[in-house]
Parts: sequence; C-alpha cells; structure tokens
Amino acid sequence: MRRRTKIVSTLGPATDSDESLHALLAAGADVLRINFSHGSVEDHERRVARARAAAASMGRDVGVLGDLQGPKIRIRRFKGGKVELANGDEFVLDSELARDEGDQTQVGITYPSLTKDVRTGDILLLNDGQIVLEVLSVSGSRVRCLVTQGGELSNNKGINRQGGGLSAAALTEKDREDIAHAARLELDYVALSFPRDARDVIELRRLLREAGGQGFVVAKIERAEAVKNIDEILLACDVAMVARGDLGVEIGDAELPGVQKMIIDRARSFNRVTITATQMMESMITNPIPTRAEVSDVANAVIDGTDAVMLSAETASGRFPIKAVESMARICHAAERQRVTQVSAHRVERSFDLVDEAIAMATMYTANHFDVKAIVSLTESGSTPLWLSRIRSGRPIFAFTRHQATRRRVTLYRGVYPVPFDVVKVDETNLARQITEELIARGVIGRGDRVILTRGELSGVSGITNTMKILEA
Repeated sequence: MRRRTKIVSTLGPATDSDESLHALLAAGADVLRINFSHGSVEDHERRVARARAAAASMGRDVGVLGDLQGPKIRIRRFKGGKVELANGDEFVLDSELARDEGDQTQVGITYPSLTKDVRTGDILLLNDGQIVLEVLSVSGSRVRCLVTQGGELSNNKGINRQGGGLSAAALTEKDREDIAHAARLELDYVALSFPRDARDVIELRRLLREAGGQGFVVAKIERAEAVKNIDEILLACDVAMVARGDLGVEIGDAELPGVQKMIIDRARSFNRVTITATQMMESMITNPIPTRAEVSDVANAVIDGTDAVMLSAETASGRFPIKAVESMARICHAAERQRVTQVSAHRVERSFDLVDEAIAMATMYTANHFDVKAIVSLTESGSTPLWLSRIRSGRPIFAFTRHQATRRRVTLYRGVYPVPFDVVKVDETNLARQITEELIARGVIGRGDRVILTRGELSGVSGITNTMKILEA
C-alpha cells in the first residue's frame, strides 16, 4: 500500500550533504521546506538547487515550499543572557530600552506598537506561553506587568497576546524581499506567516505574481483572528497550514485539538489542501525514536484527513533527520490502514458547479464502490487530481502530466502521485494501452486489473476534464 499522507521536511544544516538529501527523499520526504527565518539567500539557492538535483537523480519530482518569516514580536536581550522571574514580580517591556540592556526588572522589545495594542488586564505570553504576564499599566514606551507564571526567560523570546489582537502586519519588508526571491527560485509553494484575514493572503499572491512566481499560496493559521476568519482565508489560499505553536499560545492549548480538526474539515469542504505542523516529532531532535504521544499526534492528524504532516527542526537541525522521516512514514502507513481513512461520504449530498469537479466526484464514488486498483487523471493544471483527493479512498491517484510545475505541486496532495506523461505526443488509439502499461511497469497493477481514467476530450487543454472511463489492463 502506498502511503497517502505526504511528509513535508525542512532543510537545514542537518541535511545539507548530497548523501543526506538522497536519504531524506528515500525515507519518504515528499515536499521540502525552506525556512526564510534562517539562512542567507545563498543558502536557500544552494539548498533548492541541490534538492531538485537529488530528486532528479532519483527519477522523482519533489515540491519545494518557502516559508516566510513574518513579523517577529520578541523581547530583546539581557545583559547576562537570561533572568529568572518569580511569581509576583513586576516586569517592564520597553520598546525604547537598548538592545542588550535587559535585566531582572525590564527588557527591550522589537515591536513598538505593543503599547497601542494592549491595555490593563491583558495577558501576555512569552516563550511559547512558558512565562505569563498580566498588564498593569501602559505609559509611553513601557508596558508594566505582573508576573503570574514565572520561570527562566532568555534572549529574543516571542511575545503573544492571549486571545490575539496584536496589529503587526503579516508581511514585513524582509518578507517582500523573500517573495521576490521565492519567485526567482520558482518555488512551488510560498507560506504566509500570521495572516489575520483574506486580505493578507491576497496581498501575498499579488506580490508573488508581480514578481513572476507561479507558486501556490499557503496560509499559516497561527493567530486567533485567523481562526475567526477561517472561511474567508480558505477561499483566498490554496493550502492551510495548522501552525500549532503560536496558535496554541494564542487560543490556549486545550482548544487546539478541536480547532485543528475544524480547520482540516473546513479546508476539505472548500477543496483546499492542509498541512499539520509544529512539534509533531520534536523529541526526535535529540532522540532516535518518537514518544508515544507523538505517535498518537501524527496518527490522529492522518485520521482527521490532513494532506501532509510536517517536520521542522527534526530534519533541519536534529541529530536523526532520516529516522524522523522514516518514523513519520511508518506512523502514517499504520493510521491509513484504518477504514475511516479510506472511505468517506464527503460531498455526496452536494451539487457541483463545474463539469470537471462533477467528474472527479463521480470517479471517487465509483472507486469506493467498484473493484478498481488505481485512478489516473490526465491533467494540465492539477485541479482534477486535487478534487479527486478530497474524497477518502484507498485507491492511489496518479496525475499524468507533461508539466513539471504541476507534478511538483501535486506532491503535496493526499494520495496523489505525479507521473511524467505528454498526452499530446500519444496517439489517441494507443492512449489506454500506454497508460495501463505505464502502471504495470510501475508495479501498480497487473494484467486484468481495472483502472479509472479521467480526461478531457481535447488533449493538452486545461480545465475541461469531462470524461470518466474504466480501463482494463
């Protein structure tokens, strides 16, 4: 059984060698992530080039996702590198305090607008919620706080407001430069950090297209406001990432599992792709095996229907990057053996507006109720394979396409596998035979097996899939 849930792996120092890149792809990485928060332009160019070269040498297509840094709302630095805050202490956040002048009573911040965004009684969360401050007063550049949950606080830790509400723009000047860089690198996906609503997503898409980039847009759901505006964000983006770090801090960790399930479900109803991210296998940064809690976390995301699960520091800087991918692939495989992941009634009661979408839904209904081994979509843009993948099925979906950009994009779609195939160079009378022979050569089907084919009457034309056929090898 082919693994249907895709794995996004972050590149970094731990995977910089050609040997480790080949091993990462062989272990099961489907999409590779470049984190614009770290590294230079030269680092990103080198990693993307080597990743694509490694994939090509293995006869594979691999998607590449560029993750924008977004606004960094952080404290500055302490004279001694860190302080220990006790419950009941008063502590001041001051946007005018010098960069390295923090001490036991105060620290500088990188976000001058904090004084406009908070008021007395607000709760501020530092270092992913490890430190909790209650705002006592706001005056000039200073936010005076009471420590209600103390602990060690070190340099450059993040700041969140409980319940959201910080007004920092989603796109910074650095992000705008990185968008142009993403376009030059022809990245397949570009992820927007901290969008509040659809306008942020639309702005990213506009800037990317103006720079010449054709990549799809990923909206990282990590603000409380984004959860409230989830439907409009989903309509504006191509992919939603459940970015559970900052999101969990803003909405509270107890709310996070339910919100994760809601986002995955809503995204599927809008025919959008989802990535579940943050701390999925975090213990494997330093350990060769995951915790049982991490195993359950990954498996539940798969059962929820996420398209992809993501590794961050585990593969970028961890000690066991290949083992992390292997472990995640093994967990996904096991979760996908559960029947709930293989059949669904998604959209069975719905009407469809587009012919190709109706064909996709009819195809998946047939696949779930008839003895077929695989589904083949002759596609230009990848839209039909996307619609096909929204219905849960145990049948693999093969996107046969001549366009490399399409093949790279579909590597993120659950249960979809790209196949290089130039339909305009194939004689119509031999089309069915060539398709089935390709699948036989790949070990997907045997003689006498049935396959469903979707296609348009006009070969090589995008957006007109109007035919479903059942082929026999």
